[in-house]
Amino acid sequence: MTLASQPVPASADVEREVKRIRDLLKERRFADAVGLASDLRTNYPENRDVLYLLAIGLRQARRILDALRVLEDLELHHPGMSALYQERGHCYVALKEAPRAIEAYERAVSINAALPDTWSMLEGLYRLVGDEGKRQRAAAYATRLKSVPPDVVKATGLFCEGDLGAAEKLVRAYLVRHGNQVEAMRLLARIGVAREVLDDAEVLLAAALELAPDYTELRRDYACVLLDRHKHAEAIVQLDRLIGADPKNVDYRTLRATATVGLGDFEGGIRGFEGVLRDTDPKSRAAADLHLSIAHALKTLGRRQEAIDAYNAAIEVRPKFGDAYWSLANLKTYRFTDEELSTMQAAEAASDTATIDRYHLCFALGKAYEDREAYERSWAYYERGNALKRAESRYRPDLVEQNTALQKQFCTREFFEERSGYGASSLEPIFILGLPRAGSTLLEQILASHSQVEGTQELSDVPRAVLDLQGYNPDLNNPRYPACLAAMPASDFLAMGERYLADTKIYRTGKPRFIDKMPNNFRHVGLIHLMLPNAKIIDARREPMACCFGNLKQLYARGQEFAYSVDDIARYYRTYLELMAHWDAALPGRVLRVLHEDVVDDLEGSVRRILKFCGLEFEAACLEFHRTERSVRTASSEQVRQPIYREGLDQWRHFERWLGPLREALGDALSRYRE
Repeated sequence: MTLASQPVPASADVEREVKRIRDLLKERRFADAVGLASDLRTNYPENRDVLYLLAIGLRQARRILDALRVLEDLELHHPGMSALYQERGHCYVALKEAPRAIEAYERAVSINAALPDTWSMLEGLYRLVGDEGKRQRAAAYATRLKSVPPDVVKATGLFCEGDLGAAEKLVRAYLVRHGNQVEAMRLLARIGVAREVLDDAEVLLAAALELAPDYTELRRDYACVLLDRHKHAEAIVQLDRLIGADPKNVDYRTLRATATVGLGDFEGGIRGFEGVLRDTDPKSRAAADLHLSIAHALKTLGRRQEAIDAYNAAIEVRPKFGDAYWSLANLKTYRFTDEELSTMQAAEAASDTATIDRYHLCFALGKAYEDREAYERSWAYYERGNALKRAESRYRPDLVEQNTALQKQFCTREFFEERSGYGASSLEPIFILGLPRAGSTLLEQILASHSQVEGTQELSDVPRAVLDLQGYNPDLNNPRYPACLAAMPASDFLAMGERYLADTKIYRTGKPRFIDKMPNNFRHVGLIHLMLPNAKIIDARREPMACCFGNLKQLYARGQEFAYSVDDIARYYRTYLELMAHWDAALPGRVLRVLHEDVVDDLEGSVRRILKFCGLEFEAACLEFHRTERSVRTASSEQVRQPIYREGLDQWRHFERWLGPLREALGDALSRYRE
């Protein structure tokens, strides 16, 4: 029996068969390797290793075009695999197509810079095409990698291929044995970013920069972590240093524009993005991303038609750009044409559409069909989009429920009475919290229409303080917070409150009061009270069916991972009610509950009640909130620029026939939410 005709193994044996293929390639038995890999591919058409080794075997057997076709299939299923682009580069080298080889190799090192052979190949190819600047850069990378310890190079490769656990284990062991080494510290920080342990990553990168202040890639990593932590001013300091050394670098300039937007300077951010766009290939993926960033900033400023034009410019460059289509839908007031709808459907159904584009398109199509009152078709797309998004999520509802139980256990009424007077005494902050899609943006717009109140954005300062309290390498199943609050002295809470006030000044223009509208802060009312005992706290609440349905049809740019399944959103809503009831008992009178339905039914009465709670005089401008010109970042940005309307309260009823499982999962929350 030949190797090619042997029975295809069961799934448990694939790893063993892959090893056989590797051995055959080492023995230069390319035809046998190709035959065995082809058989495996029949039963396992998406297996990464099988496709990759098959492509290598075909190239070595001089079947280059066949190898390239296999690599196209591999890219469809595993687009983040650096080795596939490296192999594609080898194929184009064999075909003597230098420009396409360069493109493939550049894609490989953009994913995994720790590929010394690829950098060496690029050095030679750049020399061949006469690009001396890039040749020198490739040579410098190749030289640097030769000085990096093999364990760190190997760990970097594991990290870039997505094996975070193995990469972290290897690099930590190296650091334990050898002490501080810049590349190892940088890699551990990148692993921290991937795991969303951003505080540790920031500390590691700052320490590494002390050792290597001229390492530009390291400084860029540091700037990106600062951006992720919403430390936009600090990020700009790092980016300005990078731009000073390389003024034409479009990457640094793009990040600088992003940080500028983060500070609330949307006009400055738009100018920055437009400047980069002028220096970018107009048909490139980067150009599409820049158009999208410009459109987001224009939307936030309320420049609707300009935003639409910019979103369409992004789609013109990338016809399957799901995020651009969803962003048009997310304007809430945009209506797709028949032609646009057909284009979106075709893109969503195409087999080569990336998953991220597919679920963006699903949510956009859901909104488009909802606007056309084709509710069954709309729900089918919302349901598909949620399933795709939930499949890539690491959300664990049990951790949220655990946090609620711990808050109730440790943050009791007696606990707060014993700590009376803790924190910074400022009256400036007004916190609006609750669930997304519960009317918090409307309340923010009403308050921000007052002459004494600054509307800022969803500030990340409280969640960042919680991350600091959780400590280095937190154990999610046995967290330090909130139990750690019991051991903290009054001086710590005073310092935290003062730090919050100092760090948020950059988002303000000098008005006496300001709003922090981070919805998930409802989980940290106790900490807010200890930090800022005089801050006002408003709970924006909405009827559960309407609120949960609003979340199920909303695709968030980041976070809010509880919103992508009926069970998750129902559990989250019930947990929210449970925790807010606890805060009412432990901190009576501390939180003002505002029901969205009450605001719609009695705007003036609700506005007077809110202003009185905040210690503010009544101003008629708060009733004309839709006339207030300010930037609004959330999904409701266009809606709060219109007068209040009742129709939005019961939109979910159009989908009632499919929401039985949601109603059942919510249970007594359907009546308890008004308590």
